[in-house]
Amino acid sequence: MKSFVTYLLLSGKDNKTYLGSTDDIERRVKEHNNGKTSSTKNRRPLKLIYQEEFETLIEARKRERFLKTRTGRKELKNIFEKLDIGV
Repeated sequence: MKSFVTYLLLSGKDNKTYLGSTDDIERRVKEHNNGKTSSTKNRRPLKLIYQEEFETLIEARKRERFLKTRTGRKELKNIFEKLDIGV
């Protein structure tokens, strides 16, 4: 069964994050690091620091949209504090 992922990348250049969703996380991270994504091509290298899996792309995109809100960013911050990830 195919899974869909909402993911968070961390830029090694400017220490900023990028949030997205995909059906193939390995391919997508490679695309980001190969400069094939305009929004991250000048922020390479990028490291996958967080991901959540979903059964449908609709669910993954819905979660991505939520995490981009103020409340969602606060939730991510709480997750990172529990995991002791400094972002």
